[in-house]
Amino acid sequence: MKPTLSESLAAIEETGYVVLSDVVPMALFDDLEAALAPLLEASPTGRNDFEGERTKRIGALLAKGEVFQAVAANDGVLDLVEAVLGPNIQVSIIQAIQILPGENAQGLHTDDALYPLPHPHPPVVFNTMWAIDDFTEANGATRLIPGSHRWDEPLSRLERGDYEVVAAEMPRGSVLAWLGNLWHEGGANTTERPRLGITMNYNQAWIRQQENQYLALPPEVVEAFPERLQRLVGWDIHPPFIGNVDGRNPIKLLGRG
Repeated sequence: MKPTLSESLAAIEETGYVVLSDVVPMALFDDLEAALAPLLEASPTGRNDFEGERTKRIGALLAKGEVFQAVAANDGVLDLVEAVLGPNIQVSIIQAIQILPGENAQGLHTDDALYPLPHPHPPVVFNTMWAIDDFTEANGATRLIPGSHRWDEPLSRLERGDYEVVAAEMPRGSVLAWLGNLWHEGGANTTERPRLGITMNYNQAWIRQQENQYLALPPEVVEAFPERLQRLVGWDIHPPFIGNVDGRNPIKLLGRG
């Protein structure tokens, strides 16, 4: 059963994450899988342990097919993101991740560690993982440390080892949503089949996006997006004027407003 917004927020407050169901029709996941198949065929595996030497990653998905717009700008997911981060958000990164058989666990980390902010701090990053395959502990489901978003001394806690790690097992068609300061990792794949998902991450609009959307997405591509998605990928300001162009909101450069 799909959790309500209030139920999702309560789960995030307590554990740092929630699994969403019935976000979109299952047919979309069929379309996403079909669109990713040729891209994965041509994609190399990672260059190091963190990327995964038996993991394929495909970035800048919004430039690679219209079907991925339904992931980035899903109204139900965005309602949750905005309830956590506030109304001024941007796409940070949208990336397909396929964990191949024999891959090791990625290594525990937080995604807001990219930004030099002292702990604790209000949420600045919010992550989602769309399950194109069933996610199981055996095939590399995302592993999380419940409650670690509240840690004041995260590295000390890791060194002491006084925590539990849980695998976010979920069926195809689900969406895992979690805070950017929650400790997590991609799991090891001990099965004989790959595990595919799409990570769709957002950040507050006053910090730099992880993926450079302005180079990844030419203006002619962005012009075809719905206006909400145009703003999400960065063609907007963070009030009062962060990101302006000659004192104007960049959305006006796309013939909007």
